[in-house]
Amino acid sequence: MGSTHAQEVATGERFRFGRNWSRFLTRLNDERIEAARQSLGEMLQVDSLAGSAFLDIGSGSGLFSLAARRLGADVTSFDFDPESVACTAELRRRYFADDTRWRVEQGSVLDGTYMRTLGEFDVVYSWGVLHHTGQMWSAVDEAMARVKPGGRLFIALYNHQPVATPYWTMVKRSYNRWPLTRPLWVLAHLVYPTLPSLVVRSVRNRRSPRGMSVWYDLLDWLGGYPFEVARPEEVFDRCVARGFRMTRLKTVGGRMGCNEFVFVRERSA
Repeated sequence: MGSTHAQEVATGERFRFGRNWSRFLTRLNDERIEAARQSLGEMLQVDSLAGSAFLDIGSGSGLFSLAARRLGADVTSFDFDPESVACTAELRRRYFADDTRWRVEQGSVLDGTYMRTLGEFDVVYSWGVLHHTGQMWSAVDEAMARVKPGGRLFIALYNHQPVATPYWTMVKRSYNRWPLTRPLWVLAHLVYPTLPSLVVRSVRNRRSPRGMSVWYDLLDWLGGYPFEVARPEEVFDRCVARGFRMTRLKTVGGRMGCNEFVFVRERSA
């Protein structure tokens, strides 16, 4: 598996996502949980996941594992970051204590041996995670391999921007390697793009998407390293070549952020 999570954090090669998520959990409420549940159901085009096995790769805060469990799925959650594992376990304790239908583990999507022990799933979900592994395409391949025939893959990956991507790579690397720069980056990006986004959302009376938090999303975005990106057509081509058919696509229209994809694994694959 190579270097450990602690080693990568210590050398400035990885953001402490779990620490950020643990703070987010202090803001979690029923409204955010319901928003997450609705967004998951809408993207998968279902009202229920009863009878489905759901794999959450890189569970982070655990919010979407909780959303899947509330939709009735049997959930397996794992994360590379031990603090994220603790967050997911905490949500299970709060809302589904002693539940045998929700398993929480520490593991890496890049560990092929570990991944094979998990088996196959009706839904494999990984939102905004695989591009933080340092080996995004290998991670995508491992995620695809866990989808059973007829099952669905729901992933979200950072959008490629010809000019902006090198800039964000520099910001994220600086944020992690030189902690003294963090207040500067936070202040600068509160001014743009965070404040304009908040103004637009307020005018349109929209809540935070997917039940998330603007502040913790900003820290996650600035610190999110390793950092890789993909064009929508690259994701489409790779998945289709491996026997998948795309059923849903939601792009950010060339801007920064994540493009969302839902694929079905064809039974003939």
